[in-house]
Amino acid sequence: MKSSGRCWAGLWQVLDYSCGKRLAGSLGWLVPKLEEQRELRVKKPVREKLLRVSASTADRLLRPERKKMEIKSRAKTKPGTLLKHQVPIRTYAEWDERRPGFLETDLVGHDGGRAEGEFLWSLNVTDVASTWSETVAVRNRAQVWTFEAIQKRLPFKLLGISDNDGAFINAHLIKYCHDNQLTFTRSRPAKKNDGCYIEQKNYSVVRRLVGYARYDPRGNRLS
Repeated sequence: MKSSGRCWAGLWQVLDYSCGKRLAGSLGWLVPKLEEQRELRVKKPVREKLLRVSASTADRLLRPERKKMEIKSRAKTKPGTLLKHQVPIRTYAEWDERRPGFLETDLVGHDGGRAEGEFLWSLNVTDVASTWSETVAVRNRAQVWTFEAIQKRLPFKLLGISDNDGAFINAHLIKYCHDNQLTFTRSRPAKKNDGCYIEQKNYSVVRRLVGYARYDPRGNRLS
């Protein structure tokens, strides 16, 4: 894939910096379309590699580009340790939901690169089947009741929740899912493709709208 490495940054940009799984799944229609518009010219061996690239290979080839864009200390969620054995793991390969209602969830911290003190978070949820997204601002990571508000805003019945990083797995959330007959799963640690739907929305919805500044619990924007 070395000969096609120079294509990756451009293709990745066209697809709005998507994760490897979404990028690999989109090249089948993107490459012919770009060739039709004369925006892409590659040799036949390179073209064949682009069309059959796997998600893991795409992520590996994009690693240097992601490193350039990385903001230090941006992510502050840490996987929980309590009760995780009660929540089954679900990998990206197991997502085959045809019905709306199964949500991937994640918390996005608005700390401005500084972890000290209190700062606001965005609870972001994305439906796997329809890609419908809802985002709410929260003061901390113990926001079980926000799912009740989200459920009222959804145009379909909530059927299941998948936590992307284990940040708020606790007895209250497990009980909430049990009482409401919701499927509750979690992704593997450090495997972003397991939550590729929500990871893409974290950027295209939350980061594009809110940015990377620090916000305190009173709603003040700090540089």
